Amino acid sequence: MYLDLVKIFVPTAFAFFLGLFLTPIATHFFYKYKMWKKYARNGNGVSEEFQKIHKEHKEHEELHTPRVGGIIIWVSVLFTTGFFYFLSVLFPSYDTEKINFLSRNQTLIPLFTLLIGSLIGLCDDLFQIYGTGKIAKDDKSWRMWKIFLILLISFLIGIWFFYKLDIISIHIPFNGEMYLGVLIIPFFMLVALATFSGGVIDGVDGLSGGVLASIFGAYSAIAFANNQIDIAAFSSVLAGATLAFLWFNIPPARFFMGETGIMGLTITLSTIAFLTDSALILPIVAMPLVVTSGSVILQTISKKLRGGKRLFKLAPLHHHFEAIGWSKYKVTMRFWIMSVIFAIIGIVLAIISR
Repeated sequence: MYLDLVKIFVPTAFAFFLGLFLTPIATHFFYKYKMWKKYARNGNGVSEEFQKIHKEHKEHEELHTPRVGGIIIWVSVLFTTGFFYFLSVLFPSYDTEKINFLSRNQTLIPLFTLLIGSLIGLCDDLFQIYGTGKIAKDDKSWRMWKIFLILLISFLIGIWFFYKLDIISIHIPFNGEMYLGVLIIPFFMLVALATFSGGVIDGVDGLSGGVLASIFGAYSAIAFANNQIDIAAFSSVLAGATLAFLWFNIPPARFFMGETGIMGLTITLSTIAFLTDSALILPIVAMPLVVTSGSVILQTISKKLRGGKRLFKLAPLHHHFEAIGWSKYKVTMRFWIMSVIFAIIGIVLAIISR
């Protein structure tokens, strides 16, 4: 038990302080190469409420805030994982091998999804930074391509789950296992896409960082309860690296997470949920992502079925709260609080429902 806790907390602290160390270097690089979005939203087709609450955001745009801060997170995670792996290889001993959390059956796939998702997200960010035309403006057609890429990645991961890891069922809380067989593949694709859609929470300084850190912290606890110590360590390292990002993302943000952070983290979150056999607990643990994505869906449905009438003043939901008078700080802090609460509820349910 003692060494298991060391295996979790030492790499987590390492990732956090590594992120703090790398950030000034990365920030210099971000600003030197002007890695900020060139096409800000204008007033065309944008509601008055949106323009009003984004007055401060536009000031940030004028100050040229980089969009690729998520690099801090996944680089810290990759370096931390590699460091403890090579430490066990170059200096083999019981202690170094015990603290290495890179394993074929637990953390190799989440690490792969983090890397692939983050690199694809980075390409998207670079298109918006240096590109021109529809892609640079995040046109609807390009967003459909991103959805296709998420589905493709999740399809490949689903195949690995089914054929290599023999994952053929999901756990129903308080009701045992439900056999899915090959249907586990499309089910994972659906979960991955739904989780990625919650990435629209990255709309207020510090909001996504605090929420995602809580979620990965919760899955570290769930994996630990399942005796999946490597996944617990990896999830905790993700939380630690995200907290390092958050350190510099407290309003006013030094940089934004961007797609390179959101895409990699959300698809990795889905993967960890399946590996810990707690996919149906994910909507509870990640409730802020669920309500954020759900508010966009409900707003769209309301406009189509009610002749343009909106259910919320603005969507996603955090912008609705801004529109009714909440400050950005209040929105962020209250989302963080709810994230911690639902993370705790999810941990408890995951443990007692076995």
